[in-house]
Amino acid sequence: MSNLMSRVAGAPITWGVDGSPGWGYLMEAERVLGEMAEIGLQATELGPDGYLPADPDELAAMLARFDLGLIGGFVPAVLYREELEEEQLDYVLRASRTLSACGSKVLVLGPASHHAGYDTSIEMTESEWGTLLKNLKRTIAIAGDEGLTVGLHQHWGMAIEREQHVERLLAESEVEFCLDTGHLYLGGADPVEVARAAVGRVSHVHLKDVDEDMAQRVRSGDLVFRQAVIDGIFKPLGEGAVDIAGFIRQLERAGYQGWYVLEQDLVLDENPPEGKGPISDARMSLEYLVSIPL
Repeated sequence: MSNLMSRVAGAPITWGVDGSPGWGYLMEAERVLGEMAEIGLQATELGPDGYLPADPDELAAMLARFDLGLIGGFVPAVLYREELEEEQLDYVLRASRTLSACGSKVLVLGPASHHAGYDTSIEMTESEWGTLLKNLKRTIAIAGDEGLTVGLHQHWGMAIEREQHVERLLAESEVEFCLDTGHLYLGGADPVEVARAAVGRVSHVHLKDVDEDMAQRVRSGDLVFRQAVIDGIFKPLGEGAVDIAGFIRQLERAGYQGWYVLEQDLVLDENPPEGKGPISDARMSLEYLVSIPL
């Protein structure tokens, strides 16, 4: 996996497919996978629970029709509430078994909040931090028993949201990371600096660019996250304020050999015409990646 473009995959949310209640129109999986293959992506993530088949044989047959591999899945779990931990860790176990059986090597862990959706920020108490750190160790062990590496995905509206949260995990946990350029930037971090600080602890990457003006409004509380996504806060690579090229160069020069996933969060209000819609942005992002001098 030494060549960059051979390590570029897609995520269903780039085609507007998300599991949040009332997110928007969800395109059919056959079309999404077909468009991924059409533009030359090598693999896909699993998407929300139930979007792609859970049966490993059925999923493998479906992906084979499009010559796509499976390289991970986003698994949101609330790990800082003691009263929820056993239920949530049971879910992590089920997800780990499904991902492993389908050939994935990474579990992308979303450190979820107890609030629905992504519009409410929280700040954990010291006790809750202790519970989270304990359950991260348990999550790493559960996934490891299934042959998976955990990549923790900092995310707006989740328990790990801001730059200082990432810094604390780097200092106090052994967890590896799924670095998401868009959510890092939205949370006030410099993705290039985080990539530098997390050398040796990056197991997966999500790529998205960000509109600076809307990012400032989300950070200030003037604009809620979901509405920002509807309004187009996330851009094709190279069209926003994130130093995508510098981020990728930092990772590549540090020896990163994992996947880069096009993961431009999007909300659709209807099924786009054939050949238009999300596929256009995905093509733009791929063209940008090809242009980066490494």
